[in-house]
Amino acid sequence: MINSTYRVQVRPGFGLAATAGLAGYLADLGVTHLYTSPLLAATPGSEHGYDVVDHTRVNPELGGEEQRQALGDALREHGLGLVVDIVPNHAGVAVPHANPAWWDVLKNGRDSAYAHWFDIDWERGRILLPVLGSDDDVDKLRVEDGELRYYDHRFPLAEGTDRHDDQHYELVDWRRGNTEINYRRFFAIAELAGLRVEDPDVFQQTHAEILRWYKAGDVDGIRVDHPDGLRDPAGYLQRLRDHAPDAWLVIEKILEPGEPLPEWPVDGTTGYDALAEACGVFVDTSAADAFTMLDARLLGAPTAWIDLVHTGKIEAATRLLSSELSRLSSLAGNRDGTGDALAEVAAAFPVYRSYLPAAGGGHLAEALAAAKVRRPDLTEEIDRLAPRLAAGVDDLAVRFQQFTGAVMAKGVEDTAFYRWSRFVALNEVGGDPSRFGVTPEAFHAASASRQADWPRSMTTLSTHDTKRGEDVRARLAVLSELPDEWGAAVDRWSAAAPVPDPATAHLLWQTVAGAWPIERERLHAYMEKATREASTHTSWASPDEEFEAAVRAAVDRAYDDPRLRADIDGFVAGITPGGWSNALGQKLVQLLMPGIPDVYQGTELWDNSLVDPDNRRDVDFALRRDLLTRIGGGWRPPVDDSGAAKLLLVTTALKARRGRDLTDYTALTADGPAADHCLAFDRGGLVVVATRLPLGLAKRGGWGDTTVNLPEGVWKDSLTGVAVTGRSPLIRDLLGAYPVALLAMDEA
Repeated sequence: MINSTYRVQVRPGFGLAATAGLAGYLADLGVTHLYTSPLLAATPGSEHGYDVVDHTRVNPELGGEEQRQALGDALREHGLGLVVDIVPNHAGVAVPHANPAWWDVLKNGRDSAYAHWFDIDWERGRILLPVLGSDDDVDKLRVEDGELRYYDHRFPLAEGTDRHDDQHYELVDWRRGNTEINYRRFFAIAELAGLRVEDPDVFQQTHAEILRWYKAGDVDGIRVDHPDGLRDPAGYLQRLRDHAPDAWLVIEKILEPGEPLPEWPVDGTTGYDALAEACGVFVDTSAADAFTMLDARLLGAPTAWIDLVHTGKIEAATRLLSSELSRLSSLAGNRDGTGDALAEVAAAFPVYRSYLPAAGGGHLAEALAAAKVRRPDLTEEIDRLAPRLAAGVDDLAVRFQQFTGAVMAKGVEDTAFYRWSRFVALNEVGGDPSRFGVTPEAFHAASASRQADWPRSMTTLSTHDTKRGEDVRARLAVLSELPDEWGAAVDRWSAAAPVPDPATAHLLWQTVAGAWPIERERLHAYMEKATREASTHTSWASPDEEFEAAVRAAVDRAYDDPRLRADIDGFVAGITPGGWSNALGQKLVQLLMPGIPDVYQGTELWDNSLVDPDNRRDVDFALRRDLLTRIGGGWRPPVDDSGAAKLLLVTTALKARRGRDLTDYTALTADGPAADHCLAFDRGGLVVVATRLPLGLAKRGGWGDTTVNLPEGVWKDSLTGVAVTGRSPLIRDLLGAYPVALLAMDEA
């Protein structure tokens, strides 16, 4: 039975053998299952594994089949199971010769035995491959060893041909990819070609190896990457469930706040919805107006979130995903205004996608109505398209549903989240930054709903895709308690290290406040990615060296200007204890709230990671083993820079979960002057008590006579070993050592 997981990014520098070496540590930590990134053969050198090139074998760069079996042996020796990540939506095609199916399609075109694998629009002629530095580089192509070569790139030659113009593909300027590519991609990444797993043959050939592991008892759970990209997510998931009836199936489905998960044959999502709740409940919701006013003062005339989202989605639809929009327009008859109408409806879509005809009709209706309000000039065309989009089975409707998810991901996750800097702790996948935190009442309601509807859904605080690490968000949450002091700090820091764009400046200084001390090169790399993703002053396609140099200079001043650095050091020192309190609180909440908790690699200690690839850095497991050994010997570490207190909390909570039937969820109340600072709930024999808004608590003089109302029974704090006296103990006694408590019913 899967009770908890620990995510490891298996990669060439940390392969299957190294992962197997963690089995003893993970067992001692208390998890029941290792949860890995994709293990099938990926593009040579891939650091993430989501660009699978061969579905028939384990990635040789990770150690191949022999090391996979050795990993299984190590896990079984320590009583652990395995959850694997799979990628049904797309395959890696950046290195054609590494992908046998793609190579064959390039060589043989429509006559390839694999032509039906890929979602290619053959009516548009040759397969367009955007790999050249410019179209003039066609002159640099050469034939060598029976292949067409472009620098280190290799391509097959069709039988009996020796020139580029005779191939089933056309090599073009890489900039033409977004506008002209004629195969479905993963978002706007031409190196990832969409797979047609709705075809039973394609499903069988791309899943046979994974299902072989499952049938052999080597795999207990499967995490499905990006189901929203599929033509028929519900049908795919039913087929997968039919082949793996007892597997724990979780899907990377991003739910907007309040959006229900369709009744699919899965155990739940990968936990972004839970992340938003567990983090948000430690934010002071009353600070929304103060931060809105700060944002207005810094930016002058800030754009409303809803408008900023709309702009980002329109840009994604018409620029990054222009080729996909063109394909939709063609299917829709390509009349005057068709493309604009489709883009407008996609931009107005309130969730990632619908699943018509079964689900999502209301979301489509909402989008159609909103699009006509924004663009009344397109009303006639939108009304013409509406019946076809609503049909669900029409090819236009099916592809439009795939399109809206990509528009949301690129327009919001990868654009708007980097432009909206009011309070970046909330700018996370699955969250809504316009909703300033989560009240305890809303948190309890969401938890009760998850327990009732999806009790085995994954919960998480950090993933390989989160925009910033959990402890960065926890420290940023402290800022919600001191908006005036924060605004003054931003003014001082911006004056000492000017940034030519105020939104970028506010993003930079929040990043500094949340992640400091951080290595200079990491902050440089983050700000380069953030500003290029925002694409307001610079971008990946057209970097603005002058703007980027100004941002780099501001970053450097944070390190090189003694007065500024001292100011940053002092401010961060003041909010760090509150950040630690929030970090311990949200971690304990996540590990014990309804669902199956995942611990992302390394986050059992403090983690100041930012967006990928920063959050995929090497983890010091030797340090963690040593600290865990000390804790196992009875050490109760203080809350300090070492992060050992967090490790104590993680291992204690994971072990407390094992063997318990956590089928209940009851919100608990507190009484007294500081009751609003207590978040508590009972899981049926395990009670969580956590501190909210620690700065406000300190300003009011602490807990005073505030008590928490416990269920009947005899309780002991598992973190400290201290017995609890009475049904309504003083919280100041419960939380004397740590800002959290995990109470277990004493059965003695």
